[in-house]
Amino acid sequence: MSTAEYAFMSAYLKGAEAKTVTAAHTGRLSKTASVTDVLDAIKDTDVGKYLSGMSLKTFDDADAYLWEHFGQCLEALEWLKLMPPEMHRLLSAYRVKFDVLNTKAALQGILSGRKASLIPVGAIHSRGLLDELGRAASVSEVRKVLIDSDLWAYATVLRDYGDDEAKSKLLIETKLDGEYYQSLLNLAKDVEDSFLMTKAFSIILDLANLQMISRAIIEGITPQAAELLIGGGYIISDQMAREMLSRKLGDLPGMLGGTQYREAAEQIVANYERTKSVMAVEEVIAKHRFWWLRELLSPRLMAPMMVVWYLITKEMEVKNLRLILKAAFDNIPIEEIKEYLVLSP
Repeated sequence: MSTAEYAFMSAYLKGAEAKTVTAAHTGRLSKTASVTDVLDAIKDTDVGKYLSGMSLKTFDDADAYLWEHFGQCLEALEWLKLMPPEMHRLLSAYRVKFDVLNTKAALQGILSGRKASLIPVGAIHSRGLLDELGRAASVSEVRKVLIDSDLWAYATVLRDYGDDEAKSKLLIETKLDGEYYQSLLNLAKDVEDSFLMTKAFSIILDLANLQMISRAIIEGITPQAAELLIGGGYIISDQMAREMLSRKLGDLPGMLGGTQYREAAEQIVANYERTKSVMAVEEVIAKHRFWWLRELLSPRLMAPMMVVWYLITKEMEVKNLRLILKAAFDNIPIEEIKEYLVLSP
């Protein structure tokens, strides 16, 4: 490990993190904030400065510019000459997440008959194939894009699904996610600080399983979901996960006992009972994932995982601002969306 390289990256990443949107910025917003109010509140952040030079006439404009800013932040990292090789490997592995998200969006577009909204980040985008993915009219056409982007493992996942099986949405999505999480765990074994990295990725995997189990119980597809459990979790073993699938949603908190996931399970149950929406599961998981990874990774300096925490922070910033700006364009009071925001203090 080069001490000089890690010292430089520590300063660069912590400096960039300090210029992201936090709870202090959203606290400046009035009850019903306009787009101008939002931009004024975040003007001292990197994304705020970026958006200030753009014409935001619609939410779609704002959405496109937010992801464009995120993509440029990743590209800026790639060009840093002093970035250690292990950080480069982590950055490349993390970016595949957006190829997975885009693949799932394309499959959903086929199922719904609507044009998919894709994120301009990842290998597919870098190869100039994002438009082709958006035009895909069948699973086989999506698979071809993955092959042309050298995403062979994900193309293999789709090989088992014909064009008439796009309705197996949750099953395909979970298999794609499983391939991604396993790739992160495999990478963690071969880099410095592997124990911390393995723990972080295993927590992500545990929460992915908890999300999938909760959705499967709600949607009544637990028999099919059993084969999609992802091994290698930190606390939720394969046996425990299968047992959870055989229970009701309200049983999950008790099964998790004194583990760190009990609170998340309790919130999933409470939020679903209140809203009757499966989206309640994703919202709770997103918050807890961010909080636990912040506690684990944010204090780290002079280590490869710094770049992962920065990427998590920037991605969450985009998601928060999408909600805030959507509310601003639709004249929705900020209080109505605050519970969905995941912010650092």
